[in-house]
Amino acid sequence: MNRTSEAAFETAIESVLLGNGFTPVDGQGFDRERSIFAAEVLAFIQATQESVWKKLDALHGAQTGDRVLESLCKWLDTHGALATLRHGFKCFGKTLRVAFFRPAHGLNPELEARYQANRLGLTRQLHFSPKSEKSLDVVLSVNGIPVVTLELKNPLSGQTVANAIHQYRNDRDPREPIFEFTKRTLVHFAVDTEEAHMATRLAGPATHFLPFNRGADGGAGNPPDKAGRNYKTAYLWEEVLQRDSLLDLLARFLHVDVEEKVADDGKKLRKENLIFPRYHQLQAVRQIVDAAAVEGVGHNYLVEHSAGSGKSNTLAWLAHRLSSLHDAQDQRLFDSVVVITDRVVLDRQLQNTIYQFDHRQGVVQKIDEDSRQLAEALEAGVPIIITTLQKFPFVSGQLAKLSEERGEGGRSHLPTRKYAVIIDEAHSSQSGGDGHRTQGRAGRRRIAQEGPGDGRRGGQGRTGALVPFHGQAWSAAQHELLRLHGDAQAQDAGDFRAQRRAVSPLHDAPGY
Repeated sequence: MNRTSEAAFETAIESVLLGNGFTPVDGQGFDRERSIFAAEVLAFIQATQESVWKKLDALHGAQTGDRVLESLCKWLDTHGALATLRHGFKCFGKTLRVAFFRPAHGLNPELEARYQANRLGLTRQLHFSPKSEKSLDVVLSVNGIPVVTLELKNPLSGQTVANAIHQYRNDRDPREPIFEFTKRTLVHFAVDTEEAHMATRLAGPATHFLPFNRGADGGAGNPPDKAGRNYKTAYLWEEVLQRDSLLDLLARFLHVDVEEKVADDGKKLRKENLIFPRYHQLQAVRQIVDAAAVEGVGHNYLVEHSAGSGKSNTLAWLAHRLSSLHDAQDQRLFDSVVVITDRVVLDRQLQNTIYQFDHRQGVVQKIDEDSRQLAEALEAGVPIIITTLQKFPFVSGQLAKLSEERGEGGRSHLPTRKYAVIIDEAHSSQSGGDGHRTQGRAGRRRIAQEGPGDGRRGGQGRTGALVPFHGQAWSAAQHELLRLHGDAQAQDAGDFRAQRRAVSPLHDAPGY
């Protein structure tokens, strides 16, 4: 292997990241046993949580740093790096944070200042093992905690991304502290100048890598660089791993999916998977959120997602982001996000995913009883409501009953509110009769839409045939929400002829 060629690749990545919020961190300061950059951790805590540090220092004196690191590492080993980064850890009864994420609004300057104080580090050729002198090409850390590894190959040296994948599978022991699942590093990228692949769990030869490519001309791989450079994978370090993007991923995208099953012998089996968004999912969510923040309410968006390409996760991420989205004036954009789907699994997935983000109960409510339950959720302004389209035609009657029970007369509409409605179009009950029954009514809150297909080759298709009933389901949801608000002036059908536009083509095929 030509190290000179590979080193040039490392330098290209390093120069971009160091120019966008990262700082170089010397690998000599890496504690191989604990798998942290101890000095970086302590410097961040002392700089951002001075009052708590002083209280601990009054108890432990010169041993304060050691006590803090001991508590941190125990917490990381027990709760994992992701939860620790998001929610902090306990040290002798005090809560310490090892990261501060950007708030949903800018109303608190102190929170923004803490966010800016995060120390994102880049280390080249990190010797990570207590047992050997093996090294990783690039390691990215957040306030001293390693979170991302990259193995780089340059085809000019005769090696490609396939060699990087082989290296992770056969030369990276998953029992090493830095690779232990969820406890330290969270995602591993195998990258060359043409393609990128990722894995969230190293398991020797069984390690499963997913493509992390943009797609090119409806096929696999990446398009040529627009600037004419040799690096087709520059989006990885120029977009995805850029400072704000990486912190956003850690705060609002990564999550642990827990699958529980009962074996034939009656034993309960628990399997954990760490979910990192594919490139097409990340772009879909961010494009819609960015557009909604700028354009406000009253617009439709279509994302094509095909079978097996991660629709449920995209829906969960999008619903969570929209529920906390604020506009340029720091006003909350939507009062509620209504997710219309038939999938039972989506309710559990949404609740589990969102709870990992902000540890709040009651953010998600599944409407699994009747239309009265839906009426109560809409009236209460539950942040995220999951329901089926069939319950909407009966809600106005339930609102009238609720109003009568409170002695307020027969009011059958809601106060004026703004909704983001996400339609899971992959299931047939969102079309047909239920859609047609409400075609005569009008609706005006048109925001985000999750549709089928993202161009997956060999799957159930680009699903162009689903677009027609997309219109039926979307119109039905619009009409019902407006009817429930009793807005007589908006009954003109012309009020709802917003352009339904797709975000940029998003693909998810084997090899993408």
